[in-house]
Amino acid sequence: MSEQDFVDYYELLQVSSGADSETIERLFHYFAKKFHPDNKDTGDTERFRLIVEAYRALTDPETRAAYDVRYHEYWNRRWGIVSEASKWSASEPTNGTDFSDDGKNRGNILSILYLQRRHNMKRPGLGDYELSRLLRIPIELVEFHLWYLRAKGWVERLDTGQLAITATGVDQVEQGQPQPRNDHMLHAGRILPEES
Repeated sequence: MSEQDFVDYYELLQVSSGADSETIERLFHYFAKKFHPDNKDTGDTERFRLIVEAYRALTDPETRAAYDVRYHEYWNRRWGIVSEASKWSASEPTNGTDFSDDGKNRGNILSILYLQRRHNMKRPGLGDYELSRLLRIPIELVEFHLWYLRAKGWVERLDTGQLAITATGVDQVEQGQPQPRNDHMLHAGRILPEES
């Protein structure tokens, strides 16, 4: 499964990777009811299919163990994007909970969404929980920063529910940040190791 095809089942069900089966089952039932194709208000066939797929994978111990290996590999690649974004953002991310970190956190969110769209135009978005894990800051702070960035018109919520940078957001990043270094390392939507 390529990074483009990878689906974060934990993000989809809005649970942590350490969630127990009872929590997964409870949230599965909530989302299955919400996105069932027969639901005239919020039905979504594709999202329902993915939720069922996630539930099956995460409730079977063997399948979940195999999925967790792919999940951790995926997140190790995602950390590469954060590392690259922090190299050319205002400063390294901290624990992100101080008021003085807010501007840096918003800059890091924009930088990450910029790189995501730049690396993968077909899947330009990231989820709230993904951003929270990438930046290692509480989801409540991410929601605050995303509210601000959306109000400014720098990010938008896609039909998939994920967030992506807008053209105005790209302009903001490019005006306030130096261009990413090692641009030659970007290839086919992923970061390649530096060539010797």
